[in-house]
Amino acid sequence: MYTPHTPADIASMLADIGVATLDELVRVPEGLAPQAQIEVPAALPERELAVVMADLASENTATNFRSFLGAGAYRHYIPPVLGTLAMRGEFLTAYTPYQAEVSQGYLQAIYEWQTYIALLTGLEYANASVYDGATALAEAAIMAVNATGRRSLVISAAIHPQTRAVLATYARGIGLSIHELPYAANGCTDFSALDALLATGDIAAVAVQSPNFFGVIDEPPADVVTRVKAASSVMIGVIAEALSLAVLRTPASWGADIAVGEAQSFGIPLAYGGPYVGFMACSAEHLRRLPGRLVGRTVDTNGKPGFTLTLQAREQHIRRERAISNICTNQAHCALLATMYLAALGERGLRDCAVANIRMTQQLVAALLELPGVTRVFAAPVFNECVLRVPGKAADVLLRLQADQILGGVDLGRWYPELADCILLTATEMTIEDDICALQQALQCQLEVLV
Repeated sequence: MYTPHTPADIASMLADIGVATLDELVRVPEGLAPQAQIEVPAALPERELAVVMADLASENTATNFRSFLGAGAYRHYIPPVLGTLAMRGEFLTAYTPYQAEVSQGYLQAIYEWQTYIALLTGLEYANASVYDGATALAEAAIMAVNATGRRSLVISAAIHPQTRAVLATYARGIGLSIHELPYAANGCTDFSALDALLATGDIAAVAVQSPNFFGVIDEPPADVVTRVKAASSVMIGVIAEALSLAVLRTPASWGADIAVGEAQSFGIPLAYGGPYVGFMACSAEHLRRLPGRLVGRTVDTNGKPGFTLTLQAREQHIRRERAISNICTNQAHCALLATMYLAALGERGLRDCAVANIRMTQQLVAALLELPGVTRVFAAPVFNECVLRVPGKAADVLLRLQADQILGGVDLGRWYPELADCILLTATEMTIEDDICALQQALQCQLEVLV
């Protein structure tokens, strides 16, 4: 039920803010307000408007660039069948499947998504998706806090910096402390300080990303997982590149109690930062703390299979103060796309795609290591990203590559000052040999001047 604010409520809130009216609250400051009337073109017939929009679109030259960007947003081939099926009318109706009798198709799709995520992570249960991988980690941390009653978290510094920033925002709001473990010389997490932190008795969870932000496969050693669980802490596995689950060990197999991550790689196109689709899976021990929706499969009175929302612990269903999370929706349509992608590729196709990513990354790294002054920073195995050190500042190198219509990777100095001369490069099945040759030649021309 929606209860609007009374005039007295509004007056009280405005007084606390220090303004007299709602209009004053939303007034644009003089320094930002337009000083002249905005010239709006006259209306056009639809045919002529289409020509104008096509001309505007042609000004975007990004599609002509060769791209080696990654760092949490990956360029993968999307089978055309996804767009055809996902845009059907029955999938574009209201997303909330509360009335099971009229939502069987969508409930089944969610159930299949949960099944795929459970298979890929090796854990028993998965929810109906969440907003993105970053908020999935934050929600997993809250699950661990609720499970242990503790108020501190330990996370790897090799987790995506933006994911760590989202977690820090959540933590500030609910009074949690965060301790970071540094990365070691090989690019994996350095666990040498972990025992001292666990000894405080206040660590709710330890979170590690694999492959981590540097592309390094960063599964914690078995003895680390044993020590974490001996301290009654929760082990959280973070997966930023979901495709890696097709070839790497499952988070459950190396000891994760909760696995979270970003499934953008599964059929979600890159679109200036979103939308994405996060996933969450957990062991049976944490099922009741799993936020968001959970779809179950049952049979009706005639023995036919049916699907329904089950085990709900959301704020819309119970008293708000007892809700385990304030998440009130999910990325249902994106999860549908991801489910269709997984169904279209199948187990073998998904594995073949992941292997192609590894092969192209090895080819990319080998080609660039032939250049003078280019070295590999971390020796540990990687999936489809790798960190290379270049002469000079990485930011300057990347800027000059843009002049050759090449997006050469990500400047790690943005988040790690000690890696200001390092570039994070990514290759996927969309990378071709011509792309690698073009990058190698353009970088060689730069290095001949610098070295």
